[in-house]
Amino acid sequence: MKAKVSKTYLVFIAVLTAIAATVALTSCQTGGESSSQRTTAAASAATQDEAAAATLPEGSGSAKLTESDIAVNETIENAEDGGHAIVADGETLSYANVRVNKTGEADGDEADFYGENAAVYAANGGTLTLKDMVVKTDGTHANAVFSYGEGTTVNIANAYIETSGNCSGGLMTTGGGTMNAENLTINTSGNSSAAIRSDRGGGTVNVTGGNYTTSGTGSPVIYSTADITVSDATMTSTASQGVVVEGKNAVTLNNVNLTADNNKKNSDKSSRYQAVMIYQSMSGDAAEGASRFAMNGGTLTNQNGDVFFINNTATEITLNNAQITNNGNGVFLRAAAAGWGSEGSNGGQVTLNASNQIINGDMIVDSVSHLNLYLSNNASFTGAINSSGQDGEVYVEIEDGSIWTLTGDSYITGMTCGANAINLNGHKLFIDGTSYTEGSASFGDPIAVQSTGNGHGGGNPPAKPEND
Repeated sequence: MKAKVSKTYLVFIAVLTAIAATVALTSCQTGGESSSQRTTAAASAATQDEAAAATLPEGSGSAKLTESDIAVNETIENAEDGGHAIVADGETLSYANVRVNKTGEADGDEADFYGENAAVYAANGGTLTLKDMVVKTDGTHANAVFSYGEGTTVNIANAYIETSGNCSGGLMTTGGGTMNAENLTINTSGNSSAAIRSDRGGGTVNVTGGNYTTSGTGSPVIYSTADITVSDATMTSTASQGVVVEGKNAVTLNNVNLTADNNKKNSDKSSRYQAVMIYQSMSGDAAEGASRFAMNGGTLTNQNGDVFFINNTATEITLNNAQITNNGNGVFLRAAAAGWGSEGSNGGQVTLNASNQIINGDMIVDSVSHLNLYLSNNASFTGAINSSGQDGEVYVEIEDGSIWTLTGDSYITGMTCGANAINLNGHKLFIDGTSYTEGSASFGDPIAVQSTGNGHGGGNPPAKPEND
């Protein structure tokens, strides 16, 4: 029996859906290391949550929910392998004040692409509205809330979600589905279990408010093969990247507090750790082409390795008045080849737009990569670029009022700036092999970005097998 949802809440959902219409997983096939230290990771997550709350920008996030905060009038359970507790198959359904318990197992593409074994599942153009929910899963490939397919929409607000098995995300969107969420608390502890997750076919995900924490290997808070926007939220990863964007897809963070401590490897393709990873795996789960990552306000705290790592793809990164702290031993940005793609053409092609932004830290661009860096609206960059010598192509453009202060010798291939834009700070800047004279203007041309792929979203939206 479905619990009634108030007219006020339905109006809220209608507005949220209208807004979403105007705005946009780790793949378990790659394999993940076993999580042998989940208790320690959970304790670390709690500690980092407290630290994140202390630095949360004014107006960000919402109170972290517990199970006891949700008034439950009904419990729905499912223990069937591959089964669901709640299903909206081409229907419009609403649930409120419900606890969902899901056990049972699944394996592979049926779960990752099509939603088999998800606790709460919508497909075939269905609309599912959820409020005041507790959703818990304990099984492999047991995603909590799943939206599959074009025309399918899940609206969920004020919910506590917990998954403990491997390959079990909190929110999962594939095949062009839509997911709208507000004020959720999501905790995942399994490997390859992002809190906000998508896979082949992608879709549109809009998240507002809430707290999102992961502690498993290969479990960033966000894994995007979709268009994902998160606003006014707190996000913490204690073993993996904070955000991963794959292929021609996008993540936008608005006034979000993100803390990432990537300290376990999910693959041997790269030896480095990072807070934000943007790449193309060539698995077919994400279309090829330029991705986007944007951060407007908020904070990003990196606890290990690099802040940004771009590999085997083209991307546009936009930073606007975000507070970025690198507590790791890596660089601010690294565009470089790794184990994905074809050797010799698998670097990162990066356009970095920094507006009203403070950047502290070096940048490294290897010989198969390039960087266009734009500093505008009183932005400042303190660091070196390719301090070991000329490698990949780098173009820097500095608007009047913005400044680059060097912390080491730097090697770039082109620059456009006024006479007061560069503070050599006792170091040397070489532009295409020629030493720059402090106090002089410079004129150059940006580097052309070469990207492939025509569609937007992750790969081609897969059709669900008819026998399902």
